[in-house]
Amino acid sequence: MTGSAIAVGVFDGLHRGHLQILERALARARARDDRCVVVSFDPHPDVVLSTPFQAVAPLMPHAERRRRLSELGIEIYEVIPFTRELASLEPEDFVDRYLIHPFAMRNLVVGENFALGRGRAGNVERLRGIGKARNFEVEAVPLLVLDGAPVSSSRIRALLAEGRVKDAAVQLGRRYALQGLVVSGEGVGRQLGVPTANIRLHEEKLLPADGVYAAWARIDGDPTPHAAALSIGTRPTFGENARVIEAHLLGWSGELLERELEVELVDWLRGQEAFDGPDALVTAMQADLAAARQALQANPQITPEPAPNA
Repeated sequence: MTGSAIAVGVFDGLHRGHLQILERALARARARDDRCVVVSFDPHPDVVLSTPFQAVAPLMPHAERRRRLSELGIEIYEVIPFTRELASLEPEDFVDRYLIHPFAMRNLVVGENFALGRGRAGNVERLRGIGKARNFEVEAVPLLVLDGAPVSSSRIRALLAEGRVKDAAVQLGRRYALQGLVVSGEGVGRQLGVPTANIRLHEEKLLPADGVYAAWARIDGDPTPHAAALSIGTRPTFGENARVIEAHLLGWSGELLERELEVELVDWLRGQEAFDGPDALVTAMQADLAAARQALQANPQITPEPAPNA
């Protein structure tokens, strides 16, 4: 049976710190002609173990994560249902049941602060002891530190909650993106002379702070970027409560309904505001489009997807 190099973690967002771990797992796999496997969990362990229960929208849904991992060269993405029973396993039991028996693990790659099992007893030191007994090696990858603090999914969530998409992109290694299907809306933007595409996300994903953003958009996977202004919010000028995602593609005159649209958030322009009627809103929207053009002129390309260099 072919052996495996396995990276274990939540890997929500696949940020630059995660990519360092994946680079090492891929390097280990290639050195021995093994498979490279990523083992993750759903729901997020913090959701299951939090008291009281706190839902956590993902930075990257599993379908998107699976696609991006495949593009990086990961052969298997295994998602284990996370429960309190799983969290109570002894580290040896978890390793045997979920890593060695199904994948013939010969290398385990984790972050240096990783721990699993009952009371998080399965830290790197204990895992290395288990590895000596079961004939696998453990590599602990140092945390990636930027601006004096480790890169983490929670740190990126906090930045997005403030609309700081440029700072989040530095942590991620790429711009934060939203993908979905363009669906019929109320037609408000068209009536105001600024038609917008209403985006319905395919899966739950963390939305950044309500407001207006400069963005680059791809239509149906076309690599050619289109300049856009993106609004996230509840249309307070019209007294609506439903949160919607709307994109206006600058200079675009084609039909977008029922087409796939991906938008990469480049920069924050302003927060959500309630205006004194449609005329004031139109004036603000025109200012938003001008600000988006200016922001995108300073950021003329969609960022390339970072790839392991192992």
